[in-house]
Amino acid sequence: MRDIRVAIVGAGPAGIYAADILTKEHPGARVDVIERLPAPYGLVRYGVAPDHPRIKEIIKALKRVLNQDSIRFIGNVDFGTDLKLDDLRRFYDAVIFATGAMADRELDIPGIDLPQSYGAADFVSWYAGHPDVARDWPLDAEEVAVLGAGNVALDVARMLAKPADEQLVTEVSDNVYQGLKKNPAKTIHVFARRGPAHIKFSPMELRELSHSPSVEVVVKEEGFEIDEAGEKAIQSHKATKLVADILLKYMEAPAGEKPHKIVIHMMQNPVEVVGEDGRVVALRSEKTEYNGDGTVSGTGEFTDTPVQAVYRAVGYLSEALPDVPFDSENGVIPNAGGRVLDLNGDHIDGTYVTGWIKRGPVGLIGHTKSDAKETIDNLLHDLDKLKPAEIGSTAAVLEHLSGKGVEFTTIEGWEKLDNHERSLGEAQGRERIKVVPRDEMIQISNHNH
Repeated sequence: MRDIRVAIVGAGPAGIYAADILTKEHPGARVDVIERLPAPYGLVRYGVAPDHPRIKEIIKALKRVLNQDSIRFIGNVDFGTDLKLDDLRRFYDAVIFATGAMADRELDIPGIDLPQSYGAADFVSWYAGHPDVARDWPLDAEEVAVLGAGNVALDVARMLAKPADEQLVTEVSDNVYQGLKKNPAKTIHVFARRGPAHIKFSPMELRELSHSPSVEVVVKEEGFEIDEAGEKAIQSHKATKLVADILLKYMEAPAGEKPHKIVIHMMQNPVEVVGEDGRVVALRSEKTEYNGDGTVSGTGEFTDTPVQAVYRAVGYLSEALPDVPFDSENGVIPNAGGRVLDLNGDHIDGTYVTGWIKRGPVGLIGHTKSDAKETIDNLLHDLDKLKPAEIGSTAAVLEHLSGKGVEFTTIEGWEKLDNHERSLGEAQGRERIKVVPRDEMIQISNHNH
């Protein structure tokens, strides 16, 4: 196989796994992982609650990949502005898009646009210290509704329910800690359309809800329904059975005296965010019933739960990229096995996709690896047809960026930022404190650059 140079746009797990697989399967491949943010790791760094220490193990594995000689990280580079698709075609034999999904999927119900109604993805970006979101978040509700039955909904509920001081053992940034300290929330209601066999929580996330000494988890008995399809799911999937068992234990536990509560309402479909004088005052939900095949229908029985804020956690959505085809209905780049397709369904030569922007925002780390493997296998299958890069020098793309005045960051710069964050944490007896402002991140990364 001839030597090739490949650009991967996006330095989250999808992009980094693709780089790893490509360089292992083709020793003659050289990969530049190009990222819009100054730091790598995507949603692992900016989409996960700070009290998830096991994520650090994933970062260690991703870091080992980026430290390989055949892989180069180039951060703080915006695709479409600093580098266009035509630029990438000049510098590389192939391009792989791995930009993930950071936006909130819409929920079309009355009142969802009220000022105290938020997208979970925006809130997650705030508490994870994303440099492109505002430093402050409006936390003034004592009762909150979280709409969704996945792990993001649980993360949001947990972050809203836990007292700020419990986050001081984590890498939470100072602005987030100060914001959470002012949070008056006492009761967080989580709404799921279906019952325990069809809820999308992972067992570990669900179990972690009760680890806080200040938070009691309450599961409403009236929503604990399992249909025939649910019974089959419980019998055939260990994780489904575990989730149902954990929910049952929460439901049967005696009432406690903890000051904060997370209340899980199953078989309740949110139908309206109720407002009064321009403010959220309640969440209206409709009781659902099973149809016999795992799906549900409304019963016409409605409940209003008093809340002063609503967070929708109904899924992430990828965003279109300049000059790249996009299926806005499904939130993906049209592709066949990772080969990007044009409007006629033909493969655009040398253009590939992997991760959530390829398949939609579903699946865990394991899915991301197998997904990347499929894309890389197809790229290598196409190797003889790939048009060679017009410019052979590996320095050319960096010279191009410097000529445009782009303050790009490197893996060496990330190491400096990483060490700086650790030193900030060490000074306060913590492992790390995240640096949030983008300008500060770049300054630290490029010191003596």
